[in-house]
This record gives sequence, structure tokens and C-alpha cells, in this order.
Amino acid sequence: METLLHKLKCKIQPEKGVFLGELYGKRLKRVIEHIDIIIPIPIHINKLRKRGYNQAAQFAFGLSLGLDILLDENILKRDILSISYTQKSRTERYNNVKGVFSVSITRNLQEKHILLVDDVLTTGASICEAAQLLIYKGTKVSIATIGRE
Repeated sequence: METLLHKLKCKIQPEKGVFLGELYGKRLKRVIEHIDIIIPIPIHINKLRKRGYNQAAQFAFGLSLGLDILLDENILKRDILSISYTQKSRTERYNNVKGVFSVSITRNLQEKHILLVDDVLTTGASICEAAQLLIYKGTKVSIATIGRE
């Protein structure tokens, strides 16, 4: 698993995320309660242009295939380009993501169950910040990640 994750994150192999997501989704399908929408944690447009893809979105796409549930990459947006997390403490990571996301109001999220997806859970700062925004819109949020550091 670690080798696949490394290839997804560092070797420009987005198909590894789709593969892991579909595999995970097929197994999850047997135990998960009703999910309305899958939403990946977004990356800033500048980072997307530089990297070429969002690892969380690749994993979410695979989950969407495995679970046969709609994926929507347009509900959450990352408005602020944060500096790298790698050398930050837990508190600094939470402060680093405060206010970086926004929620699109083009879709009614009231009473929807959302599966919020990230590639790796380190401190949970990004997923917590995004989940709070979605919960504020009246949703139920569950999370899925490939792994945890």
C-alpha cells in the first residue's frame, strides 16, 4: 500500500489513486450507509496546474466507480494557497487551513450525506475545516482516506 501511495503522491501516477479508490469502494459498499455525494478535498488551482492532478480527486473518482455514487468536484473550492504543511506542528497545520475553503451554493446540500475524501490523513486539519463548512450547510459528513501518516 505504501508503494502505491508513494507512486500516487510523488511519481505522477494518478491512476494509482483511481485503482485504490475503486478497490476501497467495492469493499466499502458492503458496510457503508447511504451516501448522496462524494467530494474530494480540493487543492488550489496553482497547485493543480503545477502537479497536473489532485490526488484526493483521483482517489474519490475510484471510490465513485466502486460505490456507484456521484462525484462532485465543484462543491468545495480551495480559495487560498496555503504554504506547505510538512514542517508544521499540529496547531500550525490547523491555523494554516483556517478559511481556505468555500462551498459552492449552486447545489442544495441540506440533509445530504457526503463522503468527504482526502488522500492521506495526517492531523486532519484540512478534512476538519472542509467538513465544518459542509456541516454548516446542513449535511451529514463521513470521511474516507487512503491512509494515515
